[in-house]
Amino acid sequence: MFNRLIPTTLVGSYPQPGWLVDKDILLGSGPPRVRMREVWRPSEDLLAEAQDDAALVVLHDQDQAGIDIVGDGEVRRESYFNHFANALEGIDIDDPGIVPGRTGKPTMVPRVVGPIRHTVPVQAREVAFLRGQTDKPIKITLPGAFTMAKMAKDEYYGDPEALTMAYADALRAEISALKENGADVIQLDEPHMQAHPADAALYGVKAINQVLKGVEGPTIVHLCFGYAYVVSDKPSGYSFMAELDECAAQVISIEAAQPRLDPAIVERLPSKMIMFGALDLGTADIETPDLVAERLSGALAHLPAERLIAAPDCGMKYLSRDVAFGKLKALADGAAIVRRRLTGSEDG
Repeated sequence: MFNRLIPTTLVGSYPQPGWLVDKDILLGSGPPRVRMREVWRPSEDLLAEAQDDAALVVLHDQDQAGIDIVGDGEVRRESYFNHFANALEGIDIDDPGIVPGRTGKPTMVPRVVGPIRHTVPVQAREVAFLRGQTDKPIKITLPGAFTMAKMAKDEYYGDPEALTMAYADALRAEISALKENGADVIQLDEPHMQAHPADAALYGVKAINQVLKGVEGPTIVHLCFGYAYVVSDKPSGYSFMAELDECAAQVISIEAAQPRLDPAIVERLPSKMIMFGALDLGTADIETPDLVAERLSGALAHLPAERLIAAPDCGMKYLSRDVAFGKLKALADGAAIVRRRLTGSEDG
């Protein structure tokens, strides 16, 4: 599936430059579920060009750090969620609804007022742009159907599973466009499966399989406990994870460093590759490569190296740029240490 032993990658987001976004606004709230135009510094007529330039900065950092599977750092997004979720037909984007967030706090979210439909590609242009800048494998992230349904005010379907499956169909259409424009790896972000394990047990795997039906190439489902900037007290285990061994994705991404997760948990996913969180994003302290290697070696006590991918715990959006780069470099260098121990060669 990948051309290197223990490849490295971002989970998704990377810090946006201060000339692109107003950091005070960005850091002043949790990840937005509805539009937040005021976060962008450039005027509307300059915004697309500025976002392209920021994507080049992120790609440069990944190249300099030695990352194997690259992305654009989600620099065009106000959050991992709202960029896609608010671009679908059936959403009233001018009059949002309110639902409890994963912590119970009232949260403004998209309001579903009609059939959820994918009418135009949302991220195809940004994929094509990234594909034109690098020969490395590129990974594109999307909010999962289950998470989008949990973070919506449903005034049309009246059935959580039906709403989720409608989102799944929209995602599958988007993924088709992304693959046509050069995406190599597709990742679905599903933090709300951890937050709502009872509902996830009923139809979470079904939704993932609906999204990924017919999708060729590597696919990933990312589970996490939330951005470290927003959630500091994290559980030491997943309430919904082993069930994903039955899903269509080849890779499950888990957060392990900040919650000090027992790496033995990967044994609950015997048929999957594991994207293992080896960077703690809850601290500005930059890991040493040896510490990253130690964390990865902990995972290797429970699965073969051919099934391991090294990554941060979650998105790096809320870190400073220097800290994020330092951590990313440590990730690549730590993975190289483990490769040398296993094969005698840094390339594996």
